Amino acid sequence: MTTQDSGSAPKPPAKDPWDLPDVSALSVGVLGGTGPQGRGLAYRLARAGQKVTLGSRDAGRAADAAAELGHGVEGTDNAECARRSDIVIVAVPWDGHAKTLESLREELAGKLVIDCVNPLGFDKKGAYALKPEEGSAAEQAAALLPDSRVTAAFHHLSAVLLQDESIEEIDTDVLVLGEARADTDIVQALAGRIPGMRGIFAGRLRGAHQVESLVANLISVNRRYKAHAGLRATDV
Repeated sequence: MTTQDSGSAPKPPAKDPWDLPDVSALSVGVLGGTGPQGRGLAYRLARAGQKVTLGSRDAGRAADAAAELGHGVEGTDNAECARRSDIVIVAVPWDGHAKTLESLREELAGKLVIDCVNPLGFDKKGAYALKPEEGSAAEQAAALLPDSRVTAAFHHLSAVLLQDESIEEIDTDVLVLGEARADTDIVQALAGRIPGMRGIFAGRLRGAHQVESLVANLISVNRRYKAHAGLRATDV
């Protein structure tokens, strides 16, 4: 018997974490696309060449916002936005998160959903994190959308910077969480379409609460230093 007959196959080489798919042909829908965060993400992705549709409860309002953004962005109601998109970003206010997703369960079936909602409360001391019963906004989305592929990303971006047409690059990393590596790879690649931005894999959805909660700290940073701070992961 030779050493090659030992019965143990050679271990395949580890996948390069930066070997990400080409997502340029995928269409992106943004639920809550008329709000600051949704508009900002839609603008940056469309400016990078992505096909983008804004969704809103009011189709007319979405169409008006899309016309203002340009770059081929289209606007329609949330249900049609979900139907016509390959990837759907959830950027609705936290207080409407569950109701919106419940109403779109059928339209979002089979879709890759990116939840970027941050459950926050505010009082005289400033912003503080809320913890949903499911653990996080992303986990609530996964519970409400059993037939969708739910990920979490784009939590720590400044809506002001995203919408500023004079800014060419957004200097930040995007923490991406999800259950399937193929899905998080797509989201990382989508983030990387925006100049200056990187998508960084940050674990499974059970870790989403920490990521969502960190926004409360960033709000304090920004108020203290009159900034629009984001995040960078070092040594990656």
